[in-house]
Amino acid sequence: MNFELSDEQRAVRELCRDFASEVVAPAAEGLDREHRFPYDIVRQMGRMGLFGLPFPEEHGGAGGDFLSYCIAVEEIGRADSGVGITLEAAVSLGASPIHDFGTEEQKRELLPDLLAGHKLWAFGLTEPEAGSDAGATQTRAELRDGEWVVNGAKQFITNSGTDITAGVTITAVTGKSGSGEGARRGEISALLVPSRAPGYHVLEAYRKLGWHSSDTHPLAFDDCRIPEENLLGKRGGGYGQFLHTLTGGRIAIAALSVGLAQACLDAALSYANERRAFGRTIAQFQAIQFKLADMATEVELARLITYRAASAYMAASRSTGEVRKLAAMAKLYASETSKRAADQAVQIHGGYGFIEDYPVARYWRDVKINEIGEGTSEVQRMLIAREIGAG
Repeated sequence: MNFELSDEQRAVRELCRDFASEVVAPAAEGLDREHRFPYDIVRQMGRMGLFGLPFPEEHGGAGGDFLSYCIAVEEIGRADSGVGITLEAAVSLGASPIHDFGTEEQKRELLPDLLAGHKLWAFGLTEPEAGSDAGATQTRAELRDGEWVVNGAKQFITNSGTDITAGVTITAVTGKSGSGEGARRGEISALLVPSRAPGYHVLEAYRKLGWHSSDTHPLAFDDCRIPEENLLGKRGGGYGQFLHTLTGGRIAIAALSVGLAQACLDAALSYANERRAFGRTIAQFQAIQFKLADMATEVELARLITYRAASAYMAASRSTGEVRKLAAMAKLYASETSKRAADQAVQIHGGYGFIEDYPVARYWRDVKINEIGEGTSEVQRMLIAREIGAG
């Protein structure tokens, strides 16, 4: 068992760490305050090859591996979670389904711009009545005269309303399917919906607690018409495709959580070594030392389970039960670790932690969504219990 990164992975870490420190971190406070999407940073990440990092060169990718990509998300998220989730959603949720399930024609048409960061593609699974219960999809798509006619709505969709958003992959009920659970959810297929399609509506952006530099909108489809060939993968295969996509996405969210947890530790340690009380720095008080020690231990454990899950994901030819279990464990533990780290970082800062002049206030606001997006902590526990044979 080797816990060392390869030379290539270390190079990615150093490249992204330097970029995050020199470019992302100085812009983070302004992006957050102004609720501004980081177009210039996205362009720079595109030129660095980050959007194409885990994809083969034949499709315009950088030819790296999935762990390298997770390391990139971790380092970018360490500087700004909003920028980090922009990268994560563009890769794990936007480009990956097209790469994994698309036809060669779909890949040739869409991937070059997506992997270069010139365009963004979104992922539409969640609906007003179908969040954690993804099988309860209400969006419908009917095949008429060589076109899919889509009606329905999706919500909480990252990268869905930017000036460079090219479209979204959605799940929709395309017919009836089997009996039992299959009949309950119907035949669910995945469809590629370009943003220019008639009947595609981007609704008003959400007012969010955090991730203010990230773009998030609801989408509506009103007799939205797309060509029949925009079916992604096999008809009726959308549910399984999206479960596979979420497995990789959950590992990447774990990496994003590790980055934010590390940022909380960095800020708390720096402040504790500078802030003086009763004639010495507060880092010299055992109460603060124990908080920092617990934070450091949990961050390291979260990083280890995340890298373990990423390695298993790379080694598996498909989303096996073992990979799904590790992905759920990584997402659960890392996201809850980052939440605890943000709480402790604010506590160590005292009153200053409640002031927006200090980045820990932003970290605290940003972190909560990590326990919700791409499967809540409760869903992760359900998945883990199922995979270990409980119930």
